[in-house]
Amino acid sequence: MEAGPLSIRETILEKIDTGYSYQLAKRMETYKSNQVLGYRTAGSEAEYKTGEMLRKEMVRIGLSQVEKDRVTVDGWEFKKAVLTFVSKDGMEKQVQLGAYQTTLVTDGQEECSLMYLGKGTEQDYEGKDVSGKLVLVDINQRDEWWINYPVYQAHLKGAKALIAVQCGGYGEIGDEALNAQDIAGPEDAPAFSISRKDAAELKALLEEQEEIRVRLDADTRVTRNCTTYNVRGCIPGRHPDRIVLLSAHYDSYFSGFQDDNTAVSMMLGIAKALIDSGFQPNNTIMFCAMAAEEWGVADSWFDWSAGAYEQVFTAHPEWAGKVIADLNFELPALAHGTRARIRSCYEYTRFLEEFLSGLPDLTHAYPEEAQVVAPIETWSDDFSMAIAGIPSMVNDFTGGSFMETHYHSQFDNDDYYDEKVYKLHHEMFALLIEALDRTAVVPLSFGPVMHRAAEMAEEGIRLTASREGKTAPEKGLGGAETEEAQGLEAALRNLKEQLLLAREREEQAYLRLKEQNSRYDRLLSEGRCEEAEELFSSLRELEADCLRKFKAEQDAFVRIDWYGNVLYPHELLIQKLSLLTGAAMDLKEGRLSQALKKLYQVDNNAYAFMFGPEVYRHFTDYVLRQPKERLKWGYGRLMEHADLYELVRSLLKKQEKGEKEYREEAVYLEKVCGEERKQALCAVEELCRTVKKSF
Repeated sequence: MEAGPLSIRETILEKIDTGYSYQLAKRMETYKSNQVLGYRTAGSEAEYKTGEMLRKEMVRIGLSQVEKDRVTVDGWEFKKAVLTFVSKDGMEKQVQLGAYQTTLVTDGQEECSLMYLGKGTEQDYEGKDVSGKLVLVDINQRDEWWINYPVYQAHLKGAKALIAVQCGGYGEIGDEALNAQDIAGPEDAPAFSISRKDAAELKALLEEQEEIRVRLDADTRVTRNCTTYNVRGCIPGRHPDRIVLLSAHYDSYFSGFQDDNTAVSMMLGIAKALIDSGFQPNNTIMFCAMAAEEWGVADSWFDWSAGAYEQVFTAHPEWAGKVIADLNFELPALAHGTRARIRSCYEYTRFLEEFLSGLPDLTHAYPEEAQVVAPIETWSDDFSMAIAGIPSMVNDFTGGSFMETHYHSQFDNDDYYDEKVYKLHHEMFALLIEALDRTAVVPLSFGPVMHRAAEMAEEGIRLTASREGKTAPEKGLGGAETEEAQGLEAALRNLKEQLLLAREREEQAYLRLKEQNSRYDRLLSEGRCEEAEELFSSLRELEADCLRKFKAEQDAFVRIDWYGNVLYPHELLIQKLSLLTGAAMDLKEGRLSQALKKLYQVDNNAYAFMFGPEVYRHFTDYVLRQPKERLKWGYGRLMEHADLYELVRSLLKKQEKGEKEYREEAVYLEKVCGEERKQALCAVEELCRTVKKSF
């Protein structure tokens, strides 16, 4: 007997060619700003050339309507940074430095002094004159603080530039590793990175003398308001204004093989497989290579994902309401843990779990089954998409050791390439596109959002409630039977009730929506296309309402803390209030070290412990007092700030002197707590209004 015809899903899987994707990822390495280290950065010539190559490739594989969308970002061109010094054996040595997004152009090899200042905190500068000199410091950005803090501290002290060596957190693959991250600081405070191996030679010289003479040859330039391009093409569908979007970024540090060449090339590999299979979509399938993800705006905490933000907020704001899902890709060619994970906005978790449960056998790349996790995080372009009103997801990429070892270093290359993982991601997301294409209405469930928000309200009630007979430490966020505490508890109880009612309504709504999609799918499978189109047309207003609700939910429920973690507004405020009230109680009872540990976790007050007031104020004010165009996706996402700088410094002085009286500081903290309770009450009441109005 002859085998029957392949289904479209089987044909798509058959046409997947990871060899094509791998070779395209390698081709992207051709374009570089720094001929030794690589770098294909925001607004650079290398980024432009890469975009042009990708545009031509989109045309070559058969995508339609291939276009480049012009967006404005701050640009960075890093051509070189070479440090020359005489080693202990008397030999002249030249070493390559990595760079951060700052400006420093020397007149050839400029001679200057170099000093080692530990971790570059304010205390490390006591009795030191670094004016016009290079400052070498150790840094662990994962466990301590971001690069912008010691860099700006050095700048304020008059240093020519700071050179950072990773002492942990990133670049742990070997002592020769350089590292690069977004700077999140002003471009006129120059910064470079050096390997532990090369730094060790400099430190050995500096053991015998406070400073040494070196030569620096550097060309790194930031130019504000540059033009770059997001490149897109599509497979047209029967419904041109209903879009399934795929995205990945094509800027990179070093060669960027994993981050993010393989993601861009997988996106186009999936496009090629869909085209070669003869897939005729019901909706437009859009493929967009995004520029300026690693960095794209100077002197802003929210300086990454600039290209994606500009794409959906400036170039194509009309995509919100048309795009039913963004499938974003990051580092898909290596294993991140023991299972593949799709990190999704809460609203897509139900559909994705159902999708994964119905998958055929795919490439076996992990010991455990694929999983859905939520919510999406700020570390990739899908966050900018979501807050614009486009439901988004990404292959989860933050697990495993790669982020601590190879990530953002010159060791991000194909040595870590895992072909089976890569193929599985091709297969899984290609089939997800096909599944989304067979929906008549965007398959969003708002129940999981309400459920999680209700859990956070319950936690707030537990922490806020004050009851007679409890000892002081047990009295939670109230600290006493105050009117403010009682009002906050009552508001949280009301919020929880509203959220649970909304959850029930939304769970039922999703079941009705699911039935409509199942009916549509059956009609398509049975070839009853005219009836399928009638059903599709009847559901347009329902879909528009779902997408409006999604945007309203993003506006009301999505906030971030000072470290970029995604939280609910009431969740963030309750956590903060718990720390503040706990610290106040600790001070009253003489537990200074415990109080300081809690204050260290409040907003960005950790930096009050190590850096001067100018540094602390700059990186507080530039978040709270910059215009929307400088804050991008972070605008309005942070809650009000608790400025504890003077309080922390006062307590640190008392700790140093061995003083035991903290009554004045405790009274001040109680006032702060009162203001925080008022803010929390307002936020909770606003959430209640949103839930009642929209859900």
